[in-house]
Amino acid sequence: MKFSQATDYALHAMMFLMSQAPDKPVGVQLLADKLGVSQTYLSKMLSKLVKAGLIGSVSGANGGYRLKAHYERISFLDVIHAIEGTASIFECGLSHGEDCAIQKVVMDAEQQMERYLSDKKIIDVARQRAL
Repeated sequence: MKFSQATDYALHAMMFLMSQAPDKPVGVQLLADKLGVSQTYLSKMLSKLVKAGLIGSVSGANGGYRLKAHYERISFLDVIHAIEGTASIFECGLSHGEDCAIQKVVMDAEQQMERYLSDKKIIDVARQRAL
């Protein structure tokens, strides 16, 4: 399975935000510099994370992005869905309907992966990295 570069950047941005004080906004320029990405490109991803309710944005001179109160519960899957959407990775193109044995195998694998990514919280990985 392959996720877009946007998802990679979004996951790294979330890791960085979790290493900062939760109530202190981080400017998009600082975040872009830390990640080595374009501020414009990063802003588009951060907007998707705001829309998904994973982070908040603060306007003004001291504005930026910060974690929401429930940040301890944010999973890898939450971020992936915010950036990539929730479409299935595989869909049988033939006319078998729901009886396609190949699609059943792939869908089962996808469900197992989603359970794993849902159980894996970003804060846990951020804390391990800080040790």
